[in-house]
Amino acid sequence: MMKIAVFASGTGSNFQAIIDEVKSGRLAAEIALLVCDRPGAKVAERAEKENIPVFQFSPKEFKNKEAFETIILNQLKQYNVSYVVLAGYMRLIGDTLLTAFPENIINLHPSLLPSFPGKDAIGQAFDAGVKVTGITIHFVDAGMDTGPIIAQKALEVEESDTLETLSAKIHKLEHTYYPHVLNTLFQKRELEV
Repeated sequence: MMKIAVFASGTGSNFQAIIDEVKSGRLAAEIALLVCDRPGAKVAERAEKENIPVFQFSPKEFKNKEAFETIILNQLKQYNVSYVVLAGYMRLIGDTLLTAFPENIINLHPSLLPSFPGKDAIGQAFDAGVKVTGITIHFVDAGMDTGPIIAQKALEVEESDTLETLSAKIHKLEHTYYPHVLNTLFQKRELEV
């Protein structure tokens, strides 16, 4: 079974969806660690409630990204993590982690990449008036949402949609599709070993 570390920065709704799928047996993985770059974020409460170890840090307390990523890397090694799963982690991954986990860092993005990379992708798509948007699950590289795409799921934008209703639909899609794709990827990779 794959040991994963989930990286998150906020409330942790996608983290909770991953927890729920692991507990149900539909996601064959063990959440070994939560990494959070915002001490006190609600996602840490979710992890503690489930007895999942938490590593919290404040980036501004370090001289640079390499410094805090080195400490994160030590944590990942301590817990024998095979994959890093980003679930609302609002920070670019640097060379230290990219080198240690080549093609083993996965991100969920709330648009159909390459459209609307970066922050507020749902708002960008809504403001652009697109008729179809969705989510992308991709491997992380050094760019901003530019890594190889694993899977995408489209969602029609209805004329009656507001930014709030569209956001709710995107999040609902994320919560079901992301764990499913992770499970498929992990099973495929285990067969390849």
